[in-house]
Amino acid sequence: MAANFLSNPTTFLPSSSSLTSQKHTVKGTSVCKPVCRLPNYPPHISKRSLSINLTSLFLLSLTGNANAAILEADDDLELLEKVKQDRKKRIEKQTVLNSANKDKEYLQDVIFKLSQVGQAIENNDLPSAGSILGQTPDVDWLKKANAALSQLSSSPEEKAEVDTFNSSLTSLYSSVTKNDIEGSKSAFVDSASAFEKWTTLTGLTGQLKGL
Repeated sequence: MAANFLSNPTTFLPSSSSLTSQKHTVKGTSVCKPVCRLPNYPPHISKRSLSINLTSLFLLSLTGNANAAILEADDDLELLEKVKQDRKKRIEKQTVLNSANKDKEYLQDVIFKLSQVGQAIENNDLPSAGSILGQTPDVDWLKKANAALSQLSSSPEEKAEVDTFNSSLTSLYSSVTKNDIEGSKSAFVDSASAFEKWTTLTGLTGQLKGL
């Protein structure tokens, strides 16, 4: 009986596609042993489960949108606060500049001196340029100018231009003393450019003449 069942296994199974056969040898006789495989039916999803999943996805979507909105609102607040702080700094800066009449007089003198020195260098007249500048960078007009530059410089960019101005002016003194016309021209251009950039950064361009 067992041999008959094994020789015709399809009588007990739904279809031939849901089983495979493996051969075994029993006392010299080759027989087939059926091995059942579970059919791959699609999983059953109830309407309730589907509704819950869709609701969960919708809630997650709403949560994500809400978080994004909160972050965007925070960014807007930070930007608004930065604008307010920048405006406050500009007002404070302008107040200082408007009241710095003495400092502006010293800076106006710098423009006058540089104009005269530049004219002398252009005419290759370094003795006259040296006479206008003074013997050393420690002269009175330059001390007052540096005091004004320091007083009115607040940002790192402004202070950097002041340093460039002073280092270039030191080179100008040295070149004029050595009667180096090319070195004097280069140092003069660097000094004048640094001073002009500084006045632009501080907002003094419209308050000083000769720029």
